[in-house]
Amino acid sequence: MTGVLTTDHPAWSETETGGRARAVRTACGVWVLLWDREGLHMSCVHGTEDVKPQFVTTDPACLPGTVPAALKAGLDDLGPTQRLANPWLWDAISTAILRQVVRAGQARKLYRAWCKAYGTTIDTPHGELAVAPTAEQVLALGEAKFESVGAKFHRSVLQAAAAQHELHFVHWQRMDAGGLASALTNVPRIGPWTASAAAADYTGDFSIYPHDDLAVRTWAAQIAPEHDWPDKKDKAFGPMWTGMAGPDSTALHTLTLSTLTWGCHAR
Repeated sequence: MTGVLTTDHPAWSETETGGRARAVRTACGVWVLLWDREGLHMSCVHGTEDVKPQFVTTDPACLPGTVPAALKAGLDDLGPTQRLANPWLWDAISTAILRQVVRAGQARKLYRAWCKAYGTTIDTPHGELAVAPTAEQVLALGEAKFESVGAKFHRSVLQAAAAQHELHFVHWQRMDAGGLASALTNVPRIGPWTASAAAADYTGDFSIYPHDDLAVRTWAAQIAPEHDWPDKKDKAFGPMWTGMAGPDSTALHTLTLSTLTWGCHAR
């Protein structure tokens, strides 16, 4: 496997040798993933190997000519990217919820504290890695447990989402990205941004990611600073972004995910 790894998900941690490691739960097992100079290494540490984690390949060289030249040049320099399509729907949902009302850096710290406190911790050659608590475990947590890791604000929505997940996850897992995002908005306090971020993480389809997200705006402006971008409060960015990609949803996916990946490495 070649390309640049997309590390937008907060579970990715840096190893002592400069690689990236992450623990993930699939439908039948827990895996440890390592990305280093030699590529991707995967091992199943709990359960069975019947369902393997899958990566989505994205190549900005395929972007259409409607993308501004400076933006396309910056993404072309990045090259093909690889992103894990989150194999666990509940993790995708709870991660998006923990990103509500906090900055990216704080959300990363909160997610890791949440997983370490109440999830499953695995000792690996790359240090301790943790996966999130299950929906069932979240429903059993008392209010003080949320507060102790800084997730007091997120308690009600996490537990509402956990309850709905237990009822509907079999159906949700079969939906496409757009249908899943729409279904998730039926959970109290899950709005379009959270729903779309969760659906994109789970399906690997970033054509439905919230395109006027601050991260997309920030990195696009850094890649192509001379372009006339709308300011942060201007709602014209979303239509401009989708217009650059044109009618092809694959191009919109590629433009968005490549930009987010560029930002991961710039950060």
